[in-house]
Amino acid sequence: MRNVIAVAHRGAPYHHPENTIDSLRTALDLGADAVETDVRLTRDGVPVLLHDPTLKRLWEHDRPVLALSADEVRGLTGGRVPTLAEALAATDGSRLMLDLPGTPDVRAARRVVDVVRECGAQDRVYYCAGARAMLAVREADPAAEIALTWTTLAPPRPALLEAVRPRWLNYRFGLVDRDLADRVHRDGYLLSVWTADTRRTMRRLVAAGVDSITTNRVDALCALRDRLTAGARRS
Repeated sequence: MRNVIAVAHRGAPYHHPENTIDSLRTALDLGADAVETDVRLTRDGVPVLLHDPTLKRLWEHDRPVLALSADEVRGLTGGRVPTLAEALAATDGSRLMLDLPGTPDVRAARRVVDVVRECGAQDRVYYCAGARAMLAVREADPAAEIALTWTTLAPPRPALLEAVRPRWLNYRFGLVDRDLADRVHRDGYLLSVWTADTRRTMRRLVAAGVDSITTNRVDALCALRDRLTAGARRS
């Protein structure tokens, strides 16, 4: 059986608010092989962990993060929105999958890449998002490990793949079946999927031959993986 990598989506959001240090650490304690987290820039160019463009949904402040300094974000959230540097320090030695939501330009991508480099985390960080964001990351770091997020069954154009040079293709779980997995592997890429939260879906994806599953329930995925591995050994 393929050893599926368990990626915790924004940490452990059923235990702590997403993208917080507590959420990231808990996900790793629950057995995650990697943690996916979102990164945006503040007004003063500090990468922080936040999925939404504003603080409204989680922190009840309808303020765009791009209009706030890092100190203002810290003050409005009680210090619970960490900087990327803080998150890298808190997960030292563990894999982080950095999602760049929106459409960051090369300057923004370069700032994220620079922080990863400054923290000495290049070997344990990889990046995911759509084509524009990943082209920006590739320009900022020719050696970056990239998971190109793709949302249609039509394969990415060869010219795009040549420019991005991804290691992974990252698909929404509902698109994935055995035929797609076989095509991705035949083309020389690893297959990651997001965001699968039911055991039934996880089982289907494992059977299809995916390499990595991103989930909000990483404890359930790790338990399922352990059971399937034990069953394969007995057979």
